[in-house]
Amino acid sequence: MRVLLIDDHALFRSGLETLLERHGIDVVAAVGNGLEGKVLAQRLEPDIILLDMRMPEMNGLEVLRLMREAELIMPIVMLTTSNEERDLVECLRSGAQGYLLKDMEPADLVAALREISEGKTVVAPELTAVLAKAIQGDGGEDRPAANPFADLTPRELEILCLLAEGQSNKVIARNLGISDGTVKLHVKAVLRKLDVHSRVEAAVMAVEKNLCTKNT
Repeated sequence: MRVLLIDDHALFRSGLETLLERHGIDVVAAVGNGLEGKVLAQRLEPDIILLDMRMPEMNGLEVLRLMREAELIMPIVMLTTSNEERDLVECLRSGAQGYLLKDMEPADLVAALREISEGKTVVAPELTAVLAKAIQGDGGEDRPAANPFADLTPRELEILCLLAEGQSNKVIARNLGISDGTVKLHVKAVLRKLDVHSRVEAAVMAVEKNLCTKNT
C-alpha cells in the first residue's frame, strides 16, 4: 500500500511516517501543505491520501474538495482531532472515504487503512453514532416524499447495492465486466438522482430502506 501523508505538524508527520513504514506501508511522500500534496497526488498516484483537517492557509476540507474537483479518485482519508458532527458530515459529503481520529491506537489506524484500500469507507468507531444521527436528521423535511430510488435504472440500482456492500469502483467493474469509467459515470448518476453528495450517503440510504436485501 502506497500512502501520501499531508499534515502541517512536522513532528507528527515524521512520527506517523515511521509508524506506517514499520507496518509495511510505503509512505511515498509526507508534506505539510495541501497544494503541494495535490501536485504530488497527481504525480505519484498513491493508493491512499491521509489528510489532516486543521491546517493553515487551506484546511483539509478545502484540499479534499480541490482534489475531487481535479478528479483524483484514490481514497482520501481525513486524520484529525475533530470529532465535530459538521466536520465529519462535510468531509464524507465532499468525497472522503475515511474519517479517523489522531488519538486512535496505531494498530487500529493500520487496520482501517487496509480496509479502505479494499474499497470500504471507515469512520472512527467513536463517531459512528454521530454519523447515524446526522444522516437520520439531515434534510428530512426537505427530502421529497416520492420514492427517491424510482428513477434509478436497473444497472444503477445494481451498482448502488454494490456500493452499500463497500465495494470500490474497480471491484464493481470487475464483478460486472464493465470499465472503471463506466462505473464512475453510473455512480455519478446515482448520486445526482438521489440528491446526495457522497457514496456513503447513497449507501446508507440503500441500507436504511432495505433496498438490497433481495441480493443478500
